[in-house]
Formats: sequence, structure tokens, C-alpha cells
Amino acid sequence: MPGTPGKPGARDIAVVAFAQSPHRRRTDELSEVEMLMPVLHEVLGRTGLRTSDIGFTCSGSSDYLAGRAFSFTMALDGVGAWPPISESHVEMDGAWALYEAWVKLLTGEADTALVYAYGKSSPGELRDVLTRQLDPYYVAPLWPDSVSLAALQARALIDAGDADEPALAAVAARSRAAAEANPYAQLTGSVPAGDYLVQPLRAGDCPPIGDGAAAVILAAGDTARRLCERPAWICGMDHRIEAHSLGVRDLTDSPSARLAAERAGAFERPVDTAELHAPFTSQEIVLRKALRLGDDVDVNPSGGALAANPVMAAGLIRIGEAAARIHRGASSRALAHATSGPCLQQNLVAVLEGES
Repeated sequence: MPGTPGKPGARDIAVVAFAQSPHRRRTDELSEVEMLMPVLHEVLGRTGLRTSDIGFTCSGSSDYLAGRAFSFTMALDGVGAWPPISESHVEMDGAWALYEAWVKLLTGEADTALVYAYGKSSPGELRDVLTRQLDPYYVAPLWPDSVSLAALQARALIDAGDADEPALAAVAARSRAAAEANPYAQLTGSVPAGDYLVQPLRAGDCPPIGDGAAAVILAAGDTARRLCERPAWICGMDHRIEAHSLGVRDLTDSPSARLAAERAGAFERPVDTAELHAPFTSQEIVLRKALRLGDDVDVNPSGGALAANPVMAAGLIRIGEAAARIHRGASSRALAHATSGPCLQQNLVAVLEGES
């Protein structure tokens, strides 16, 4: 049944529509607004709603990617902020914007919510930009980039006997093969392992750099049933964070992902699908263990972040992809995961179910 575990009488909230842009290596000819507007039009069109029908709007993006302060205010031109709307923004992946919108609907202050996220990674050096999320006193001055930190995690897995390089390559091959059925993916099919970027990670173990956007509409109760033939009910959602310092963490495990999954009710009954935000092959191995996902679970049927990883939208896309499988009857109970920060520092888990 839909609802929030442990909260009797909580409102039933569902994902009723999802849309995303084609993910491309570069979109120099498009501004963030121009990239976002077709996605917003599509997601509203799927429900027949107009902007004026939306009770709450929340977005996720990063000023560091855009290179200017309060860049998200420009994206509101694509939403239409006049007449005035109820709106909020998180400087995080759009999955966390969805969490805020979900809480807003649970309070009863709105019946519908539009959540969107976007990111253009192509204009700058993403590996350098992401160093700004590190400890500013002890780690950031060393300039360890995101790939180097992921390589530390991969090496820890290999040294612990939890993986080897062929196992990492198998994750990449399966993900890119699954992406062949995804018209929005940036990389599909047989992608060569390539040279080492930072040992033990080769180019094939790492996500593509690209630009993209996504949007989701949430609705409560009978409104959701009216807008969608088979709503994807959010049974639970939780997010947790681990210590900022990498030196005090076990990089072969993700206790924050496990706790978020437990609090979201993921372990109460088996899931048949899992959309994991694992930008690096080694991170999927960590998450599979932490989230107790067996071989019977269809992991990343969309191809996951290894097929397309628009920063600030990739986590929201995981929730959207899981919901879309429920909408079309390909899944009954799905887990969606989003991460932020180095080496799976922050993790969000949502559990979605189709109507019985």
C-alpha cells in the first residue's frame, strides 16, 4: 500500500510523470533555460497540467557548474514565475529537491509539485569543479579530483577482495548494454575499457561528462490517480550523510545508504528493480552490498550514471526512471538511489510501488 512507513494516516504521494532531455557531451548552442524548457513542457503535457495548476515548485542545480551566483533564478524563466508561484531551490542534485517537495505535499500545503534539475558540465573542467565540495582546510588544498578519489575507493575494494578489475569492467559492459534501449543515454553499446585514468579505474569505469535536465511531477491521493493511470507511490524516502573526512570512513561500505534504505522501508519486502546513482563501477559494487541487492534485482535497466551523468540531475533521473518502469507496468516495487559528494558521502533512497 502507498504511504510512509511508520506514519499512520500520512498522505499518499506518487510520481505521476517524468521527462528528461537527451544527454549530450556538449550543448554550447543552448542556455540552461533553453535546455530545460522542452523538458518542462513535456512533463506538464504528460499530465495535462498547466504551470498555474502546480502547488509547489522545487529545483536542484549548482552555481559552481554555471559559474555565477544565483544561476537558478534564470531557470525560473522556463517555469514561468509570474503570477507569483510557491518555489524553492536546493544547491544539490534534484533528488533532494524531490525530497523537499515530498515533505511539502505530506504537510497538506499542496496537492501537486513540479521538481526539476539541470546541469551543464561541459563548459568547465568537472574534475576540478568538484574539488570545491571537499574539506576546505585539509583536503581541497591538495586538489584531489573526483576520479582520483573514486580510484581510492576502487583500490580499497580490490585490496579487501570485494572486487577486481574484470568485475569492474563487467559492471560497465552491462550498464552500457542496458542503455541501448534508452533513447536519452549518452553512451550505449560496447564501450572499450580504454586507458587508465587513475589506477585501477579505466575510462570505461567512469561516467561520461555531459549536459542534461530532468523533471518530475508529484501528486497526492486521488489527484495522482486522476493524473496517471498507474501512479508510482512513494512508500518511503530518507537521506543520510557520512563523515566529511575520507580518512575516518570505510570506503568499501556505505552505512549511510544502508540506513537511508532501512528508514525508507526498502528491507521490508524485496524490490524487483533498483536504479542506483553509481557514477563509477566500483560504487555500484559498494551499493549492491549496502542495499542488499541480489542477482534477482534488475539493477540500472536504464544504463544508470555510467550511460549518462548530468551532474545535479542524475539522481533525480534515477527516481524518474524507477517511477517510469512502474508507470508502464515493468516493475511492481522499485528502489531509487541518489548520491552526492566524494565516494558516496551523501545518499538518498526512495522506495516506489505500483498500485495493488
